[in-house]
Amino acid sequence: MPRVLVNGPASWNTLIRLPALPEPRSQTLFASGHHDGLGGTSAGKALTLAALGVDVTLRTALGDDREGGLVREALAQPRLSLVVQPVGRTERHVNLMADDGSRVSLYLELPAPEPGPVPALGGLDAAVLDLADHSRPLLAAARAAGVPVWCDVHDDDGAGTYPRDFVAAADVLLVSAARLADPRAYLSDAVARGCRLAVCTDGAAGALARDADGWIEVPAAPVAAVVDTNGAGDAFLAGLLSGVLDGLQVEDALARASATGALAVTTRALGAPDATIPAVDRLARTVTVRRT
Repeated sequence: MPRVLVNGPASWNTLIRLPALPEPRSQTLFASGHHDGLGGTSAGKALTLAALGVDVTLRTALGDDREGGLVREALAQPRLSLVVQPVGRTERHVNLMADDGSRVSLYLELPAPEPGPVPALGGLDAAVLDLADHSRPLLAAARAAGVPVWCDVHDDDGAGTYPRDFVAAADVLLVSAARLADPRAYLSDAVARGCRLAVCTDGAAGALARDADGWIEVPAAPVAAVVDTNGAGDAFLAGLLSGVLDGLQVEDALARASATGALAVTTRALGAPDATIPAVDRLARTVTVRRT
C-alpha cells in the first residue's frame, strides 16, 4: 500500500458565512450561517487521501484541550494514523466566508511545538509538507531519504520569504492564483529549478500546470451547486497525489485532482472526506485535460 506522510496544521475552526466580506469600517453585519468544525490544510489533505484509499500519517500539533479532542475525533478514519506533537493550546481560527468564495481567516490560537526529532521517512511514497515551522526540518530530510516532496504554498505571491524554502524543495508544487501577477512565469521558474510538476489552481476557472513537457490546462469539474469552497485546494492535491500513486498519466491524475476538488465544494466538511475512487473517476471523465 502507498504510504504518505502529511505534516502541518490541524485546527478547530468557527466558520461564519456572509454575503460579502466586510469593508474596513465600523458596522453591524448579519451572518447567513455559521458552524464549528475541523480545519487546517494538512487535516483536509489527510482526510481526503484516506477517503481515496491511501494509507496516510498526519503529523500535527494539538493541545490536550477540548478543541484538541474534537480534532482527534474528526480525524478518526481507518486509513489515517495520527502523530501528535503536544502543545499548550490547539490551533483555532475564525473564518469569514463570503458567497463568492473569498475568505478572511482570523487566528485565535497558533501553537508553536518544541523542536523534536525528525521522524524516519525512509520507505514513504511521498511527504506532503505544508506551510508550518515544524515542517521545515522535514524538507531536507525527505530529500535526503529520496522521498518525493509535495508542497502546497497556497496564496504565495512569489516574493514573500516564508514559503521560499518550501518552493525550493518541492518535487510537486501547488499554488493558488489569488496573489500571483504572472502564474505562467511562476510555474516556469519552479520547473526550471527542478520541480517535476507545478500547478496553479484558480477556483472555478480550473488549473494550469507545467512540467518538463510543457503546459497543461485543467478545467474545473462540473458540480450542481457550490456549498463551501473551504478545503477545495487540499482536496485537489489529494486527488492528484492519489492519481500519481496509482500510476496514472499526469493528465489523468490532474483530471482526478479536478474532480476531487469539485466534490469538496459540494459539502461543508473539510476537503472531500467522503470521496471514493469510483465517484471521483466518474466525475473525472467529464474533465477534458489538454496540453498546449
